[in-house]
Amino acid sequence: MAIDTPLWLRNAVIYEIFPRNHTEDGTFRSIVSDLTRIKNLGVDIIWLMPFHEIGEVGRKGTLGSPYAIRDYFSIDESLGTLKDLRMLIDRAHKLGMKVIMDIVFHHTSNDSVLWNEHPEWFMLDDDGRPIRKVEDWSDIIDLDFRNKELWEYLIDVLEYWVKQGIDGFRCDIASMIPLDFWIYARNRLKKLNREIIWLGEAIEPNFVKWLRKRGYIAHSAPELHSAFDITYDYDGRELLKEYLNGKIGLSEYLRIFYIQETFYPEHYIKLRFLENHDVPRAAYLFPCIHMLQNWTVFSIMLKGAYLVYAGQEYRISKQTSLFDKDPIDWSSGDKDFQPFLTKLIKIKKKYLLNCYDFEVYSPANGIAIIRWSCKDYDIIVIANLEQKAGKIKIEIKGVDLISGDIVKSKKGKLELSHRPRIVLIKR
Repeated sequence: MAIDTPLWLRNAVIYEIFPRNHTEDGTFRSIVSDLTRIKNLGVDIIWLMPFHEIGEVGRKGTLGSPYAIRDYFSIDESLGTLKDLRMLIDRAHKLGMKVIMDIVFHHTSNDSVLWNEHPEWFMLDDDGRPIRKVEDWSDIIDLDFRNKELWEYLIDVLEYWVKQGIDGFRCDIASMIPLDFWIYARNRLKKLNREIIWLGEAIEPNFVKWLRKRGYIAHSAPELHSAFDITYDYDGRELLKEYLNGKIGLSEYLRIFYIQETFYPEHYIKLRFLENHDVPRAAYLFPCIHMLQNWTVFSIMLKGAYLVYAGQEYRISKQTSLFDKDPIDWSSGDKDFQPFLTKLIKIKKKYLLNCYDFEVYSPANGIAIIRWSCKDYDIIVIANLEQKAGKIKIEIKGVDLISGDIVKSKKGKLELSHRPRIVLIKR
């Protein structure tokens, strides 16, 4: 959390949209027609993945990755026009939602406008050919931030889109760009006298280590909080993958939340998520409805903002392609899951904003407890992540905010349920 981060972002809900694949039509106009439904989920911020022209040289798939951008000032004509984008932004604003856009400043497409006009702004080998830090990213070339003229150009890009109505930026692989640039950009955009939202994609710790070993810039997530309001929870995701793959136990995974509470700035905001465009769908990882419910409750009730990736609210299990026309099949989803997710978002916003103490632990194998201390009440979240049977040791008496049932332990023990519980305990 930066020094001037708005407090409301602590419990904000962000909804990620891939414009090309959000609907069969794949246009800004078709997204507009879905905004009321999205708002009713409890969403505060719409995040639009890149909507610019995509490069052709080295293109992956038939349409290419939206992160291989040809021109930062452009709009992919298949999505619509600038007028259509402004209409989307205006409609979102009228519904009380902000709109942020993806900013991909680490690299451009191989045939970008910048490469043609300013090849000296790129990382080059001894023969003057563009290079990249990650060879698998073959559809892009990396910018060289040692050139301060590049900084000014990129600031112009940011200012241009803010003037079109954009409320902030999700900054792609922010950890791989000098922190000084991000601080400079944040300070420059303050002059526009608007509240700008800064969401930074912090990368996984093992990727940080890999990059640093090769002599490249790689900022840790705590470092990024001097420039960003919110950072990705990829440090947690790294351990989550190890837990799901059986490499570590649940208690070892949950230790990350203690580390974040003690190593991050005091009022840090993490972006919690079960899925996004870069990782498998939650419904794919947890096909059992009760497991998915428990993991959804656990992730939402953690400290921080929350990301809903379009289709997650319908329990859709298929991840859409980044490189082809592959629209979400909304008819394949479970519409009954949306009211469940909506209820959880309401609970998070109503009960967690003014809480002051947060801890996560495991009282037994497969069970995660989140404990929130608030002014007049406590919130105890019981997530049966592995669908265990039996009892756990816990002293508890309160109302389950999900079901409305009374939850009460007997002789210091509570019978486990396959469903998650969020228990309100009044003092």
